[in-house]
Amino acid sequence: MDRRKLTLPNKPQDRSAASKPETDALRRGRALERLSVGVVTADDATGKDLLRALQRTRAAVQHVTPDPGPLPASFDVLYCDLCSSLPQRLPWVTGEPTSALVLVVRPSQSFELSLLEHCAPHGIVHLPIAPQAALTSLSIAYGLFRYERRLRQRIEKLDDNLRTTRTVEQAKLILMRSKGLSEEDAYNHLRKQAMHRRVSIGALASAIVDTQDLIG
Repeated sequence: MDRRKLTLPNKPQDRSAASKPETDALRRGRALERLSVGVVTADDATGKDLLRALQRTRAAVQHVTPDPGPLPASFDVLYCDLCSSLPQRLPWVTGEPTSALVLVVRPSQSFELSLLEHCAPHGIVHLPIAPQAALTSLSIAYGLFRYERRLRQRIEKLDDNLRTTRTVEQAKLILMRSKGLSEEDAYNHLRKQAMHRRVSIGALASAIVDTQDLIG
């Protein structure tokens, strides 16, 4: 009888759970690599350190020499030296940014908190900055910017739906008065006419209301 010890083949390990954090990290890293980042800072030692730290994220980083005029609006993320004139130089309406904004505070720089409120930044960094802090600030700022943008889009959609609902109600009242229809019949009439004309109920209702306004 062969008494040699049997060796069972090693059971393959499920590496999916262990590799998931790495996969997520790589996915976030690739997302950051596609960003365009403008760095509007003075060309001094601390400014260059920030520039190099951001370049390590592999994003498309460009140094922009500070200018008293409006800030550039072509970047996904803007890093800007904090100064009293910054709120007036932002290239967007307050509350509707077109870029993520990160404020850069210089060593020993003092400022009023109201200045931050007027700029409404998505992040703030204090120089000198560590490379990992630069990566974190970039990721968080752009994440907050995208979240705010999604909220604004949802609000705009809700506003559009509310306006459409009001217009449909006005159109129903016009049909009820002019054709002697019930509320349900007026809505069904709107729906059938919209399907026949291949337009939305909202568009047809708007045309009815506009026509009523024109003829008084």
